[in-house]
Amino acid sequence: MTTVFLNNTWVPVLRCISKYSTKRIRKMPSLLTKEERVELLQPLLSNQWSLVQDRDAIYKEFLFSDFIQAFGFMTQVALKSEKMNHHPEWFNVYNKVQVTLSTHDVSGLSSNDINLATFLDKTEKSIKASS
Repeated sequence: MTTVFLNNTWVPVLRCISKYSTKRIRKMPSLLTKEERVELLQPLLSNQWSLVQDRDAIYKEFLFSDFIQAFGFMTQVALKSEKMNHHPEWFNVYNKVQVTLSTHDVSGLSSNDINLATFLDKTEKSIKASS
């Protein structure tokens, strides 16, 4: 069994991973293919997402009734983003949340962006339906 030197002691790798690691090892995302772009982006583009000019990214502005709703939305998205290990670029003023999604590891759009955008749309609907 392989061991690593951690905190002045040799620790078996399996113990090290399970005891000290807080993030799972994840597969590196890949850029969307042309076919995936056609299939996966169309539903988002028809739901007020737009392509960012001069960058391989998507953008949407979310409007809520007040700051509490906007912040609740951001809180739910932050928790999901952390689980996905994929974080949005966003900006919030009062009831408005502007979101840009792109995968920095691949310098463009990946399935992570599609999945997170879909989650954002569902979360927006859920928050607005409960008010």
